[in-house]
Amino acid sequence: MAGLNSLEAVKRRSRPCSSRRTRAEDRWQGLQRELDGEASGAKAEGDVEELDRAQERLATPLQKLEEAEKAADESERGMKVIENRAMKDEEKMEIQEMQLKEAKHIAEEADRKYEEVARKLVILEGELERAEERAEVSELKCGNLEEELKNVTNNLKSLEAASEKQGIS
Repeated sequence: MAGLNSLEAVKRRSRPCSSRRTRAEDRWQGLQRELDGEASGAKAEGDVEELDRAQERLATPLQKLEEAEKAADESERGMKVIENRAMKDEEKMEIQEMQLKEAKHIAEEADRKYEEVARKLVILEGELERAEERAEVSELKCGNLEEELKNVTNNLKSLEAASEKQGIS
């Protein structure tokens, strides 16, 4: 933006120089025509002197105009470089925005999957706890059944022994 303002300022400053240059060149051409057209030596000498003075006065504005034009060209090249950089930066930003959207989508998908796995884990932990409780109950029943089996076996042995004793006696 600053380059554009300085370029405009240089152009504004060079306009008066350009118009003065044009007037001075017109005057010089007019004097040159007069010089060519008149035979009078004194008048021609005065005109030549005036022409020389006009050329001297014109030299400085012309030099300033050339410098201003060079500065304007340099500013314009600088602006093009800055514009190119800005375009490249915009392209990079667009790519990064797309990458950011994709990364957000991937993160959301990962969060969704994590929540689903966490929910399944809670369900499986509940099922495991119930299975462990059933296993404990089954072990207790098994222990009770083993104890009952021992008692029945002992009772059976006692009955057999008693039956044998009675059969012997």
